[in-house]
Amino acid sequence: MTAVNDEQRTFGPLGRVLVIIPTYNEAENVKPIVQRVRAAVPDAHVLVADDNSPDGTGKLADELAAEDSQVHVLHRKGKEGLGAAYLAGFRWGIDEGYGVLVEMDADGSHQPEELPRLLTALKSADLVLGSRWIPGGRVVNWPKSREYLSRGGSTYSRLLLDVPIHDVTGGYRAFRKETLEGLGMSEVASAGYCFQVDLAWRAVKAGFHVVEVPITFVERERGDSKMSRNIVAEALWRVTAWGVSSRASKIVGRKP
Repeated sequence: MTAVNDEQRTFGPLGRVLVIIPTYNEAENVKPIVQRVRAAVPDAHVLVADDNSPDGTGKLADELAAEDSQVHVLHRKGKEGLGAAYLAGFRWGIDEGYGVLVEMDADGSHQPEELPRLLTALKSADLVLGSRWIPGGRVVNWPKSREYLSRGGSTYSRLLLDVPIHDVTGGYRAFRKETLEGLGMSEVASAGYCFQVDLAWRAVKAGFHVVEVPITFVERERGDSKMSRNIVAEALWRVTAWGVSSRASKIVGRKP
């Protein structure tokens, strides 16, 4: 386990846990992933944030919610990107009084069975990142090209933004409510792959205690990946722009 902004301070109780699972055409995956979350952390609640999936994912989520009072569904008008779905889920969870909000993919790449490890680490942190690139972390069934892209993206972001996080692009995360409230969510404009970089960078800049714990990331077995060239391109230019702006601001002595 590695930590950023390591400092001695007291952390309050975690409160209720909400696992947010954004979906778009995940009909094959939504039921298994919700069931695994409920089995791994029985006290946790699940919010499926569905972007009006044409394959009926939202309907299947409604059926799960009808059978289980700890499963909820947020129906969105259309596909607006991962970041927008998570931000909507965060706001819903904060409004409903949850103390912990967890990001988790619908495709099973983030293993719910590892969630207790993230929650344990969160007892003495503001934000916990599931990391593939620290000792004990790994990926399964990834082609080398995908691994190089992910490692390269994290390294590029870490160096350019001066963020001491090994897996800055990872999307398996547990936030305290107070952390999200202190990140300026209304100012977050990134939608895709770089949304994770944006939030991690904001957390470090704000002085929050950030911890990485190792996870095993498993490539999806069903459905299609949402990764695309446009998502990668957005991440590249946004991270570059943030880095250049931040360094220029430091040179002239003003806040980025």
